[in-house]
Amino acid sequence: EVEKIWIKITSLSLTESRITADETIQQLFVECRLNSFLAEETPLSLPKPMGGQRIHYNYSTVINVDKEDNHAEREYLKSILLKPDLPADSLKFTVVSDPAEDEQDLECEDIGFAYVSLKEIFQKQRDVIEQDIDVFDSQDAGTVIGKLTVTVEALNALRSVHEECKNV
Repeated sequence: EVEKIWIKITSLSLTESRITADETIQQLFVECRLNSFLAEETPLSLPKPMGGQRIHYNYSTVINVDKEDNHAEREYLKSILLKPDLPADSLKFTVVSDPAEDEQDLECEDIGFAYVSLKEIFQKQRDVIEQDIDVFDSQDAGTVIGKLTVTVEALNALRSVHEECKNV
């Protein structure tokens, strides 16, 4: 029962930036990725929020990390806990521009990235609940273009994996 990571993408707001100014960016969806092997995305694209507005996805997904069926995910969580210098210790959220129906020649474009560190959840022994995390510009990692409100409940799964590490 505890062998799950529960993720919720609640809402997104944008600050004034090249994104809000860009008229080709109309609809946005959010992808959530765990390392290389798991990506989930909000089923809906929503109209880009203007300054001060929020768009609400209220999308939840569950990553199963039980021993039986999800060995790769579990090994990855182990590596996060055991290798302190592993760079990819985060869930990565990508804000993606979804071209309008009448502009199908445009590609989906990653416009921003946000991160939740699983290692930090374990170190602090605290899940991330309805927290605003910074969304960084995909073209300039130093610029914050908005806030994504997310929940990541991973502590029980990480504890379980940690126990297993100790018993090896």
